Amino acid sequence: AEALLMGLDLAGIAASSGSACTAASLEPSHVLLALGMSDSMARSSLRLSVGADNTTEEVDYVIETVAQLVPKIRAMSGAHRN
Repeated sequence: AEALLMGLDLAGIAASSGSACTAASLEPSHVLLALGMSDSMARSSLRLSVGADNTTEEVDYVIETVAQLVPKIRAMSGAHRN
């Protein structure tokens, strides 16, 4: 999640890897853990907030940016090799 958050920040997108009420915590979300997610998956979560002032174009930009960043990050980390 950290690499993705840095990439999003560089693209001008504000995001977090935890809930708003525990944003300063390094622990995984207790809500995601309670839902049965593994510690690793909960630590890999991404939180995005959308409000009435966001445009469709902004949402599309976020989707496109995440779709571009994830494969790059996976390739760099060696994760999800076929």
